[in-house]
Amino acid sequence: MPVSTSDIPILIRTLRQRLGLSQRKLGEKLGVVFQTVNNWENGRTKPTRMAMMLIKQELEQMGEQGTDLLDEYFCE
Repeated sequence: MPVSTSDIPILIRTLRQRLGLSQRKLGEKLGVVFQTVNNWENGRTKPTRMAMMLIKQELEQMGEQGTDLLDEYFCE
Protein backbone atom coordinates (compact mmCIF):
# COMPACT_ATOMS: atom_id res chain seq x y z
CA MET A 1 0.00 0.00 0.00
CA PRO A 2 1.26 3.48 -0.77
CA VAL A 3 0.32 4.88 2.65
CA SER A 4 3.38 5.55 4.79
CA THR A 5 3.34 4.26 8.35
CA SER A 6 3.59 7.78 9.79
CA ASP A 7 0.46 8.88 7.86
CA ILE A 8 -1.79 6.03 9.03
CA PRO A 9 -2.87 7.65 12.33
CA ILE A 10 -3.98 10.80 10.47
CA LEU A 11 -5.84 8.77 7.84
CA ILE A 12 -7.67 6.64 10.41
CA ARG A 13 -8.61 9.57 12.64
CA THR A 14 -9.80 11.69 9.70
CA LEU A 15 -11.85 8.83 8.25
CA ARG A 16 -13.45 8.12 11.59
CA GLN A 17 -14.29 11.75 12.23
CA ARG A 18 -15.80 12.24 8.79
CA LEU A 19 -17.96 9.18 9.29
CA GLY A 20 -18.94 10.47 12.74
CA LEU A 21 -17.94 7.19 14.36
CA SER A 22 -16.25 6.26 17.61
CA GLN A 23 -13.21 4.02 17.49
CA ARG A 24 -15.45 1.15 18.57
CA LYS A 25 -17.98 1.76 15.76
CA LEU A 26 -15.29 2.10 13.10
CA GLY A 27 -13.77 -1.12 14.36
CA GLU A 28 -17.13 -2.85 13.97
CA LYS A 29 -17.40 -1.59 10.38
CA LEU A 30 -13.91 -2.89 9.59
CA GLY A 31 -14.23 -6.15 11.53
CA VAL A 32 -11.68 -5.30 14.22
CA VAL A 33 -11.94 -4.48 17.92
CA PHE A 34 -11.78 -1.01 19.47
CA GLN A 35 -8.20 -1.52 20.69
CA THR A 36 -7.02 -2.18 17.13
CA VAL A 37 -8.41 1.13 15.87
CA ASN A 38 -6.96 2.86 18.94
CA ASN A 39 -3.54 1.34 18.19
CA TRP A 40 -3.73 2.50 14.57
CA GLU A 41 -4.65 6.05 15.58
CA ASN A 42 -1.84 6.19 18.11
CA GLY A 43 0.75 4.76 15.72
CA ARG A 44 1.42 1.64 17.77
CA THR A 45 0.42 -0.74 14.99
CA LYS A 46 -0.61 -0.46 11.36
CA PRO A 47 -3.57 -1.97 9.54
CA THR A 48 -3.16 -5.22 7.66
CA ARG A 49 -3.36 -5.18 3.88
CA MET A 50 -6.96 -6.44 4.14
CA ALA A 51 -7.87 -3.67 6.60
CA MET A 52 -6.34 -1.09 4.26
CA MET A 53 -8.49 -2.44 1.43
CA LEU A 54 -11.58 -2.05 3.63
CA ILE A 55 -10.53 1.49 4.58
CA LYS A 56 -10.14 2.32 0.89
CA GLN A 57 -13.60 0.89 0.19
CA GLU A 58 -15.08 3.05 2.96
CA LEU A 59 -13.51 6.13 1.39
CA GLU A 60 -14.84 5.17 -2.04
CA GLN A 61 -18.35 4.74 -0.62
CA MET A 62 -18.17 8.20 0.94
CA GLY A 63 -18.14 9.74 -2.52
CA GLU A 64 -16.99 13.34 -2.68
CA GLN A 65 -16.36 13.45 1.07
CA GLY A 66 -13.65 10.78 0.73
CA THR A 67 -12.08 11.84 -2.57
CA ASP A 68 -9.32 13.97 -1.08
CA LEU A 69 -8.26 11.17 1.28
CA LEU A 70 -8.26 8.65 -1.57
CA ASP A 71 -6.09 10.98 -3.65
CA GLU A 72 -3.73 11.72 -0.78
CA TYR A 73 -3.29 8.24 0.66
CA PHE A 74 -4.17 5.77 -2.09
CA CYS A 75 -3.01 7.39 -5.33
CA GLU A 76 -1.16 4.91 -7.46
